[in-house]
Amino acid sequence: MAESEKIRCGVIGVGRMGRHHARVYAQLDGAEFVGVVDHDEDRRNEIVEEWGGKAFSTVEDMIEVGVDAVTIATPTVTHLDVATPLLAKGIACLIEKPLAPTAEVALAIADAAEEGGAVLQVGHVVRYDPVMRAIASIENLRPRFIEMTRISPMTFRSTDVGVVLDMMIHDLDLLTMLLGNEPSEIYADAVSVISEAEDMCNARLVFPVGSDGFSCTANVTASRLALKTERKLRIISEEAYVSADFVKRSVTIIHKTANDAQLSDLRKRLADGEDLTSVDFVEVLTVDEPEIGNEDALTMQAKDFLHSIRSGTKPEIDAEAGSMAIRTAERIMQQAGTIAALH
Repeated sequence: MAESEKIRCGVIGVGRMGRHHARVYAQLDGAEFVGVVDHDEDRRNEIVEEWGGKAFSTVEDMIEVGVDAVTIATPTVTHLDVATPLLAKGIACLIEKPLAPTAEVALAIADAAEEGGAVLQVGHVVRYDPVMRAIASIENLRPRFIEMTRISPMTFRSTDVGVVLDMMIHDLDLLTMLLGNEPSEIYADAVSVISEAEDMCNARLVFPVGSDGFSCTANVTASRLALKTERKLRIISEEAYVSADFVKRSVTIIHKTANDAQLSDLRKRLADGEDLTSVDFVEVLTVDEPEIGNEDALTMQAKDFLHSIRSGTKPEIDAEAGSMAIRTAERIMQQAGTIAALH
């Protein structure tokens, strides 16, 4: 597809997330916003009144008018049925996370994309968050321990799945991004309070030794019953300590090499029996706090999606990446005894 040619884009499902995808396509250079599909007539009309395009009652109506790419932001359990006719016609699909409710369904969606020769990208948008981009840019990170916390008050959306597929799935994808493989061991517990599925879950994931010769353990907590919103990530590696707050949009990095002299001095003074109780450890260290950009993660994701369509290249978050996160999620739910809620 020529760089100057606009890609006709639409959105299927314009609830809490879908309406933002509509906004992005309507404002994005290189995209022609075709319109939206939603079962709620008032909602679809509201979106096109604000952002243009046409309001469609069915996916077939949108296909008939003509569309090159869509975002699917319908409930997770509907993704296969919604995506199949689109992928069969070679229409590129950006499917909101999680890709599917089970690994088996995720494979069926991936097969449909391959058969139709269509681009398939999974909407794990946190990868595009400037905070995460800053972390991903750290050289030779080699994590040994990762702690992830994702908690918020109940919003009563995405209740078709539990907190593992609703919220923790973001962090499972980030682990895929950071480590490139799936855990070899999983220990998990979960609690259901309001939903039929789990509302809170903690999982300890042990990853196998990688090509760098190191293994990694991750402790991941997700809750949609908290009294506050918190999104934090901490990484301990051979080379650095990283602390990130996605709500406050901050990253703190303590590099080992930048503090070799300070640490060597402290070790020597301790060995000599010196009393260091008056030393402020934080003041001794050299701390890096990189500037965090203000790019909109959803816009960056859409640009990447359109680039894959134009260039014919595989998206960064393809069906396999999305499936890896789901396979890990299923194992967590199996360990926590909540897997039955999926079926």
